[in-house]
Amino acid sequence: MSPRVRMAVLAAGLLGLAALLGAAFLQLPAFGGSFHPYGRHAVEAALGRHTSNTVASVNFDQRAFDTLGEQAILFGATLGTVVILRTARDEHRVEPQAAPVPAPVRRYALAVLPLTLLTGLYVVAHGQVSPGGGFQGGVVAATALHLLYIAIDYRALRRVRSVALFTLADAAGEAGYLLVGLGALLSGAAFLRNVLPYGTTGTLASGGTVPLLNAAVGVEVAAAVVVLLAQFLDQAIVIESADGSQDQGHTPQGGASGRTSEGRTPQGQKSAPGSEGGRR
Repeated sequence: MSPRVRMAVLAAGLLGLAALLGAAFLQLPAFGGSFHPYGRHAVEAALGRHTSNTVASVNFDQRAFDTLGEQAILFGATLGTVVILRTARDEHRVEPQAAPVPAPVRRYALAVLPLTLLTGLYVVAHGQVSPGGGFQGGVVAATALHLLYIAIDYRALRRVRSVALFTLADAAGEAGYLLVGLGALLSGAAFLRNVLPYGTTGTLASGGTVPLLNAAVGVEVAAAVVVLLAQFLDQAIVIESADGSQDQGHTPQGGASGRTSEGRTPQGQKSAPGSEGGRR
């Protein structure tokens, strides 16, 4: 296919999309009016399935298939990061050096760590009842773990953070979401259809499959954030130029464990092993 034909196909597709969007915009309710059919239907559907949080009902019930795609994007991004930043054969690890942490910072971080973790779990567990959910609570829970990095150092974080375990948890969260959808198929309903009893409105057991999907997302998001930060904190590269001077790449505050490699760069520079210190 020639470039001219490809541009013609692209132009035809864009024109068709613009026509569809224009027709859809013309049917939207007037701005600032009191008629909101989409919101009204969403609230009615949420309350009809005993889900107090309408946003959670939309995410994990009314358009649960779309949320599966969003979850898969994060899973794919995490998988790609692990593959790209994996340790190569010509790389070796440089252990970080311990650095002093001010006593007030240490005390505050250690004090709020369990509170932050509890808050994250609470937000995930009550996603169908109150504002929050798996996406928000998962990030909060992962942040709690990294308070060890602020309070002590990277080595303390690494002792309690098994990357392999969190990688499995990331995959388990993604698989759990799919299994709930497959369970609906086995019951004779559509994929990801809410087939469980709705329970009592305002309780943790309400919403049918909403809390299950919400929990699966919470596990996947928390584990993915931990794995991503583990990969990023583990990077440190020292570039040695041709004249022998070193240009040390920027590393995150706190001095993560570095990985250095040797090899020629396209500009003729040589990547040389280097040490990477503690908190900077």
